[in-house]
Amino acid sequence: MADFAGIDFLLLDEDYSDEELISRDTVRSWVSDRFLPVIQEHIRKDGSFPMELVPEIAELGLFGANLHGYGCAGMNNVAYGLVMQELERGDSGLRSFASVQGSLCMYPIHAFGSEEQKQEWLPKMAAGQAIGCFGLTEPDFGSYAQGMRTKAERKNGGWVLNGTKRWITNGSLAHVAIVWAQTEDGVRGFLVPRGAAGFEAPDIKGKFSLRGSVTSELYFKDVELPGGAMLPDAKGMKGPLSCLTQARYGIAWGALGAAMACFEEVVEYSKQRIVQGGPLAAKQLTQAKLADMFTEITKGQLLALRVARLKDEGKLHHTMVSMIKRNNVDIALTVARNSRDLLGANGIVDDYQAMRHMVNLETVRTYEGTHDIHTLILGEHITGMRAL
Repeated sequence: MADFAGIDFLLLDEDYSDEELISRDTVRSWVSDRFLPVIQEHIRKDGSFPMELVPEIAELGLFGANLHGYGCAGMNNVAYGLVMQELERGDSGLRSFASVQGSLCMYPIHAFGSEEQKQEWLPKMAAGQAIGCFGLTEPDFGSYAQGMRTKAERKNGGWVLNGTKRWITNGSLAHVAIVWAQTEDGVRGFLVPRGAAGFEAPDIKGKFSLRGSVTSELYFKDVELPGGAMLPDAKGMKGPLSCLTQARYGIAWGALGAAMACFEEVVEYSKQRIVQGGPLAAKQLTQAKLADMFTEITKGQLLALRVARLKDEGKLHHTMVSMIKRNNVDIALTVARNSRDLLGANGIVDDYQAMRHMVNLETVRTYEGTHDIHTLILGEHITGMRAL
C-alpha cells in the first residue's frame, strides 16, 4: 500500500516534537501495513473487530496511551491525538476500540480507583490482556444520562446491581465493565467482571454503521458485587462526564484521520478519472469541493492542536472539547459525503473507503455527546444560560 502523506498545508509538522512525530508515523505505518489489509473482510463477513491485532495495538502502547504508570505509554496529549487520528484513518471502529479501552475504562480506574483496583486492572489492560467497556447509556437515556435507571443497592457489605445499558462498545468482548448506577448517595461507578452471575452482554446486530466494532447491550439482574467493586473517588455525574471529556478529545482528532483518508482517496481518483475528455480533477466544481475539504481539514487541525497544547498545560476546559468534537466530526462527515459524491457510483462499493467512513461518522456524530448537545454546551458557555 502506498505511503499515506496526510495534509500539512500550514507546516504543522514543524511544531511537533520528534517524539510526537515518531508516535504518529509509527501508528501511520502500522495502520497501512497491518489494519487496512484486513478490515474490509471483517466488515464484509460478519461485522467484527480484528481481535487478532489486539496484541500489536498493545505493543504500540495505544491502550491508555496518555496515562502514566501501570504499564501505560505516558504520551503527551498531542502525541495521543495524532495516534487517534491515524487509528481512525483506518476505521472509526479501530479508534473506538482504543478510545474506549483507554479513555472510558482505564482512565476512570486510573483517576478514581483504589490502588488495589489500579494494580489489578491497569497493567493487564495496557498489555491488551484484559478488555474493558463503559456502561453509561441506557435504552431510554442517552444524552440525558442523569436519568439513568440502573441502580446499585447496598447488601451485606457489598452491592446488588440491576439495570440495562445499551450501545456499549466492546460489551461482549470485555473482561470488565465500568458501570454507572444510581445509589442512595448519587451516581457511582462500579467494576463488574465478566462472568458475574446475572450479567449478560448480547451483541446488537444489523448495524449499517461501525461494522468494524462490536456493540452490545449489558443486562444486570441481581448482580452481587463486593464492596471493593465501587470506584471510591468517583462521586456524582462528574465521574462519567470527565471520562467522556477524555474520549471526546480523542474523537476530535480521530475524525480528522477519517477526513484525510477520504480526501486523499478522492484526489487520486479524480486525477485518474476521465470525464468528457479530461480528468475529473480539472473540472471547476471538483476543484471547488476539494478546496473546501482541504481548508476545513486544515482548520480542524489547528483547533485540535491548540486544544491539545492547552490540555498538556492543564488549561483545558470541557467546552473546548465540545467545540472541537462538534466541529471536527461535522467537517469530517461533510468531507466523506463530498468524497463519496465525487467518486460517483464507484463510491458505493467497498473498494473505496469514503462510504465506510461516511456511515461510521454518522455514528461518531451521535455518540459521546450528539452534535446538538455540544451546540447547547457551547451556547450555555457563551450566554451563561442553560437552554430550555
